[in-house]
Amino acid sequence: MLAAKQLKYNIGNKRILDNISVNFLPGTCNLIIGPNGSGKSTLIKLLSGALENFEGEVNYDGVNLKTFNKQTLASCRAVLSQQTELSFPMLVEEVVLLGRNPHFEFNPNKKDIAIVHEVISLLDLNDFIKRNYQSLSGGEKQRVHYARVLAQIWDRPNRAHRYLFLDEPLNNLDIYYQQLFLSIAVKLLNETTTLIGVVHDINIALRYADQLFFLKDGALIENGVPEKIVNAILLKNVFNIETQVIVHPSTGKPVVIF
Repeated sequence: MLAAKQLKYNIGNKRILDNISVNFLPGTCNLIIGPNGSGKSTLIKLLSGALENFEGEVNYDGVNLKTFNKQTLASCRAVLSQQTELSFPMLVEEVVLLGRNPHFEFNPNKKDIAIVHEVISLLDLNDFIKRNYQSLSGGEKQRVHYARVLAQIWDRPNRAHRYLFLDEPLNNLDIYYQQLFLSIAVKLLNETTTLIGVVHDINIALRYADQLFFLKDGALIENGVPEKIVNAILLKNVFNIETQVIVHPSTGKPVVIF
């Protein structure tokens, strides 16, 4: 389990996150949602170890995040950031192989290469393997980096859990690939994997999340099972919009009508 206790984070005199305590259970899809500037991406960065100068505590399976070295952390958690760019030419296959770096010392072995090709196929990238990454569109680059982070945590650990962080992963993607990204992530959710992501589309969040976390102005407003917590009053409080929440006749999950 990933557990965060009383997280606080400031930039100068401005409080970005204020006293947030959350738990993320293995085998669950946890999606963070809220207005722009509410602290969603900052929370992801704190939980994943990308930011260090914060108050509070983050524990991976009972072990304080601050005690992990970079190699150990990289072998059990992967992060797809909002903006990931390469300033030098690399083949798509080489970019995806970067995800395997925590798992070998000098050169990749046959297992590493097999994993790279497996995730490339999973993301519909077979036709791009020998393409220059810099020649790709924004959505194609996003798929390449998703393949890279999947390759990073593709191995199932013997004892610990895997953690996949997706910070606004659906940027630049059409509807088909938005659904593909999250469906692939959900398929990884077994007893060893936890997904923590940031999305903007409330109805996508309602479709895939086991737990939703609503942030506003750096504070945790509400969290829990979507069917139990999502209603028009909550959405008005968080987003300042009028909505209607209905139940989808096929899935039984809530759907927001604007």
